[in-house]
Amino acid sequence: MRVTPTETFPRRSREAARSGGSLSARQGLVLSVVVSAYVGEASPVGSEMISVLLPVNLSPASVRNTLAELSQLGLVEKPHASAGRVPTDLGLRVYVDELLDLQGLADYEIRTLTGSVEDAGLGGVAHVASRLLSEQTQQLGFVLPPRLDRMVLKHVSFVRLSTERVLALLVSSDGRAYQRVIDERGDVDQPKLDRMAAELNERIAGKSLAEVRRFLIRETEALRGHAARLLARAIDLGAEAGADQVRDEVDLVIATRLALLDQPEFRDPDRIRKLFAAIEEKQRLVEILDRVLEDHGVKVAFGNEVEEPALRNCALVAAPYGDELAPLGVLGVIGPSRMNYARVIPLVEFLSHLLTERLRT
Repeated sequence: MRVTPTETFPRRSREAARSGGSLSARQGLVLSVVVSAYVGEASPVGSEMISVLLPVNLSPASVRNTLAELSQLGLVEKPHASAGRVPTDLGLRVYVDELLDLQGLADYEIRTLTGSVEDAGLGGVAHVASRLLSEQTQQLGFVLPPRLDRMVLKHVSFVRLSTERVLALLVSSDGRAYQRVIDERGDVDQPKLDRMAAELNERIAGKSLAEVRRFLIRETEALRGHAARLLARAIDLGAEAGADQVRDEVDLVIATRLALLDQPEFRDPDRIRKLFAAIEEKQRLVEILDRVLEDHGVKVAFGNEVEEPALRNCALVAAPYGDELAPLGVLGVIGPSRMNYARVIPLVEFLSHLLTERLRT
């Protein structure tokens, strides 16, 4: 499995692709070792250590020359005058896109993850997935639940509240219910509302709100007008409620933050405070995650690519879940850019698959 190339995050540097494609075999090996050692040690790595870790014989002097070349390309840097090298965001981008050798999950891990997700109730599956991501990666695991306008409908019903108002109840395939009171003046009594709902349920079950809107445009005449107008009104108001929820009450599921606190990068109280503040505020983070829904596959983005100050020096690994043509939400991890991408990326991809399958049951 390869990470899907994406322009989801607009500031991704095109220079990364050019640099990765033009690296020599020696430069690629040295950059890979720099990244791997930095991930493992959380500190700059020197030329002598790189020489030892390389799978080929290369003297420290030759390593230093190669590091100088990588520095000129903007792929590695010295954080201090006398320190070794660390990868830059551009270096990490080239590594992830061009050099990364992904690890497969072990059979026992697949069984454990599958069992945990299958045993979770539909209402708790997002929390379980978030917890698993945190525990397995030692990063901040998260799940963005399905947006209202992306939810797949299972059932719609109408209840007459008064001569001027009707309650529209929308039930999604994952068991969540949404209700809105809509203005509907007329003489349509409850038995007629029930028949209208039954007729509509035959046509809209299994469709998302967006698909239902398109369906109504095509099928208004076939539905004899009134039923279509009533459902269209319910769907429009439901979508408005969903938009308000995204802006003001985003339910970003984060099971635990403790794993992230073990990372040395987040022992700085000010840094962790800013990151947690961004998570609590949610709106900007959700806007970033919404971009992931525009493409398929796992996405990796670094702080300078997502244009969020609180995520500077961080990395985001995320994937959509749900049907490919109509993804429902996003899951993934946030952590320091010093992340074990070879393990994190397959894990995010597999849990995306598990969550997709669980929501179909």
